[in-house]
Amino acid sequence: SMFQLPILNFSPQQVAGVCETLEESGDIERLGRFLWSLPVAPAACEALNKNESVLRARAIVSFHTGNYRELYHILENHKFTKESHAKLQALWLEAHYQEAEKLRGRPLGPVDKYRVRKKFPLPRTIWDGEQKTHCFKERTRHLLREWYLQDPYPNPSKKRELAQATGLTPTQVGNWFKNRRQRDRAAAAKNR
Repeated sequence: SMFQLPILNFSPQQVAGVCETLEESGDIERLGRFLWSLPVAPAACEALNKNESVLRARAIVSFHTGNYRELYHILENHKFTKESHAKLQALWLEAHYQEAEKLRGRPLGPVDKYRVRKKFPLPRTIWDGEQKTHCFKERTRHLLREWYLQDPYPNPSKKRELAQATGLTPTQVGNWFKNRRQRDRAAAAKNR
């Protein structure tokens, strides 16, 4: 098979092709071995280090071997195209979550994860500055507000009904009400 070929005869394009194939197959171990076998000649290295597929492969292998320093270094120092952003953002966040979990010695809750994201914002090399909004459509918010004014504490069946009306999950509906009550309490406290 092509993986047995003497690696030195591969052009950077071919190396990139192998990286992409192995990445898509999910065979991270083999991808790691392939990267290890690449030539170390400075000229060859330089060509490969400019190649996005190779860099992405190195980032993935670094993540899977728990070498987060190397992962961050790759992600922070090379500009990636939009096609790679989602995958690399997931690696960046997951690595930071895992480091935080190790420090705390317990699983992170949603608030912990939020703090980690705030503390380690995505580098601009893997993010185009678009805020990922978690906001609902105006119609959805309008419906939830209407209900909130009638009853800020909807029971489970009401939540299910609202979920169906808005296309959200009952949990999302519950969280929206909880957050809204919290905001209202905070506002009331400030105005006292």
